Amino acid sequence: MAQRKLSLAAIRRAVIALPGVHEGTSYGTPAWRHKGKLLARVHQDGQTLVLNIGYQTRDHLLQADPATFFVTDHYRSSAMVLARRDKITASDLKKLLERAILRP
Repeated sequence: MAQRKLSLAAIRRAVIALPGVHEGTSYGTPAWRHKGKLLARVHQDGQTLVLNIGYQTRDHLLQADPATFFVTDHYRSSAMVLARRDKITASDLKKLLERAILRP
């Protein structure tokens, strides 16, 4: 995983490379949507990303890599996971979001 915080430019490159993804904002931070559905956004703290990846993938990531992925009480009942920007790579981000786009 990453050694330093994934830059906003690197996040944009990874996410915008996905077909049908458009950038906007959510809660005043950069956000990306696919077919109108929130896919990812920068959390208000600036240190984490909010990823809408589905319950099954989220639960797997929480067990497999808790140093990178976590949830707060706010996100516990949603299909979203938080990812630490200093731990996730642009490549891993892109792979996760590619899978999220394909899920029903």
